[in-house]
Amino acid sequence: MRQALLLILPAALALAACQPQGTDDAATPPVAPAASPAADAQAPDPAAPAPAGPVQATSASATLVATEGSEVAGRLEFTSVDGGIRVTGEVTGLPAGGEHGFHVHEHGDCSAPDTTSTGGHFNPADSAHGRVGEGEHHAGDSDNITANDEGVATVDSLLQGATLGDGGGSDIVGKGVIVHADPDDYTTQPTGNAGARLACGVIQAQ
Repeated sequence: MRQALLLILPAALALAACQPQGTDDAATPPVAPAASPAADAQAPDPAAPAPAGPVQATSASATLVATEGSEVAGRLEFTSVDGGIRVTGEVTGLPAGGEHGFHVHEHGDCSAPDTTSTGGHFNPADSAHGRVGEGEHHAGDSDNITANDEGVATVDSLLQGATLGDGGGSDIVGKGVIVHADPDDYTTQPTGNAGARLACGVIQAQ
């Protein structure tokens, strides 16, 4: 009997060694789930509306600065209206009771002491000089302004044939505006015999 047990015991031990060992679930590292694509990495929706383009200006302003030897100054506002551009504001430092030519000029450059750097009247259509509402005229032509007894002129006039902030050939943004020493006679070519330049400003979109 003892010999039989001695023969069986080694065989049992060898059989146990051949059995597969159990695995420890806690020791096995978990498999990370696949990362989902970020929301901002998604392709754009082709049906979404395109971003809006730049908005055109509907108003502008100009600050008038005196030319050499002048004391004229002021502030002007330009607004798109039916039929043209309305110009409003106030000009100070004028001779009491006088009339003065008032025009948009072709360059927004007031650097010259007499502001001849603004060039001639703004005239993209190459028209003859005249009066607004009475036939052919420049896009930069406007009615005279008149000073009161204190030398202040209230401006409320209309430009026709000009546009505001559309970037086209008739756009006055970036152009100069001039107050002259004498009244515009609306006839003499090409500037209405309006005399020297008393103040200058550059029209800037708001």
